[in-house]
Amino acid sequence: MGFLDIRNVTKSYGNVEVLHHVDITVEESEFLVLVGPSGCGKSTLLNMIAGLEAISSGEIAIKGRVVNNVHASKRNIAMVFQSYALYPNMTVGQNMTFGLEMHGVPKPERERALADVAKLLQIDHLVDRKPGQLSGGQRQRVAMGRALVRNPDVFLFDEPLSNLDAKLRVDMRTEIKKLHQKLRTTIVYVTHDQIEAMTLSTRIAVMNKGYVQQLGTPKEIYDTPANIFVATFMGSPAMNILPARVVVEGGRPHARIADAEGVARLLPFSQANLAGWEGREILLGIRPEAITDPEGADRKSANIVPLTNRVSVTEPAGSDTYVTMTLSGKDVIARMRADASVEPGQVFDFAVNMEKAVAFDPQTEERIKA
Repeated sequence: MGFLDIRNVTKSYGNVEVLHHVDITVEESEFLVLVGPSGCGKSTLLNMIAGLEAISSGEIAIKGRVVNNVHASKRNIAMVFQSYALYPNMTVGQNMTFGLEMHGVPKPERERALADVAKLLQIDHLVDRKPGQLSGGQRQRVAMGRALVRNPDVFLFDEPLSNLDAKLRVDMRTEIKKLHQKLRTTIVYVTHDQIEAMTLSTRIAVMNKGYVQQLGTPKEIYDTPANIFVATFMGSPAMNILPARVVVEGGRPHARIADAEGVARLLPFSQANLAGWEGREILLGIRPEAITDPEGADRKSANIVPLTNRVSVTEPAGSDTYVTMTLSGKDVIARMRADASVEPGQVFDFAVNMEKAVAFDPQTEERIKA
């Protein structure tokens, strides 16, 4: 039993089931991110935890207490919304302590909580201002502060950074991470941004079409995606997926692919289990950073494979250079060092880290496990 237990939970609207048998256990102090495209069910699940949506079947328990029929105000959770939801006629201090006042918390206690949280969030100089006098980032801090003063069991964040500009989003992401590391609060955080998911979480639940596709640490999700959806949704640029055939040479399984000229190339797998797929088609998954120039290849890898191929496009991106080439009829992106000397049309010697390769079943789109 965890701190927050979501057990076989479903959500239906009429005869249409939109959330399918979700099972997630969240431990105390964990930072769980629900990530997925729009309409995948992540906000619906968050609202069910909060008590803003009814559960069709299954159970949600907080600290061992089933809360299915407990009113939202009695669940001891706090929610930070995308829209901030601040009262424009109240000061920052009044906004932050309004919930405490409604729960009958004495004024001296409210003032102590306000002073502590405002200092923690570095907005103590703003407590007498109105929301209209604040920047977007300051308003977001106030919304977070309103949640923090209540000292709830679970914090729920519903895409809290989506209204901020790109730089401020990065800054606030860092602040939320610092806050979690300092307070060790239990957080469930919804976003469609996979960078937010990777950088903030201790674990990620990747969702699509109402199903949890994979639940794991950021490293597990990134390195060993459960299926094609997770592989291509998590990571920027996305994992390259290309058709290949398994052949066995010298007792070792290889992926046979075709280069830009249509010439067959063999890439040896590190996974011995793929020998059982000899002669069969697979989908080969490999991240852009696992295809680079020989100087930039991972020195710790025991399976760096040379691959000569023609470059079609180069895209300098400051800290990196992205190179597009064709393999097995698909555009494949390689991630190079910024100073890698590579030009469009050039025949280039790439280095492929096959320790990072993942194989998928083309029928089920599930990862072929070792």
